Amino acid sequence: MSSWEQRTDYLVEVAQRCLRGHQSFDLCRSHLVAASQISKGTIYNHFTTEADLVVAVACAQYQGWLNAAECEQQGDTDPFECYLFHHCQRLYDVLAQKRFVIERMMPNQELLQQASKVYRDRFNDLFTQYCQWNQGMISAVGDRPGFDRYELLKNYIRGTMINSDDGLKRCDDVQTYYQFSYAMAQLMGHSDRRIPTKQTFSVWLAQREPQQTNAAA
Repeated sequence: MSSWEQRTDYLVEVAQRCLRGHQSFDLCRSHLVAASQISKGTIYNHFTTEADLVVAVACAQYQGWLNAAECEQQGDTDPFECYLFHHCQRLYDVLAQKRFVIERMMPNQELLQQASKVYRDRFNDLFTQYCQWNQGMISAVGDRPGFDRYELLKNYIRGTMINSDDGLKRCDDVQTYYQFSYAMAQLMGHSDRRIPTKQTFSVWLAQREPQQTNAAA
């Protein structure tokens, strides 16, 4: 990885930290100067427009989801549970790290048109890959006629992520993930499938406590 790419990744990490707990993308390129200790000129070279910064953060988030999905799929041969736990992990990440929910901003075609081509193309590629992974997992569980299951789930999950930081939900609340999984199973058309038990989620959450401690450090 070149020093340019490393600096870009660092600036994106700084941006993500600055956005924790925020419900709007109120971060500008100029805000990164003090937060990153990198000169304004260098930051503006990395992000030619304000849209570039937004899209770069979105790219990092989608890449993270794809990396996680690949690891989870290797470790779990059941596509049903893999899909449920993948999105439960995403929800946990938002709640535990108070991560900015990028779905509030992206995808946004108007914003993408304002971004530089390199960022626009990268986002479109990552977005397509992530959509394909989700569609593939839903099909692997078993397609159901009558409704576009992918579209139903996509909209529900997006709404859940956005609404999760509007309330006072705790990242260690078993019921939150149990209900989330139940709703996803219903929308998937697999109400006959048994979702993970509350005890399973308790164990799953216990395994995540060290991650939360490390993230807060």
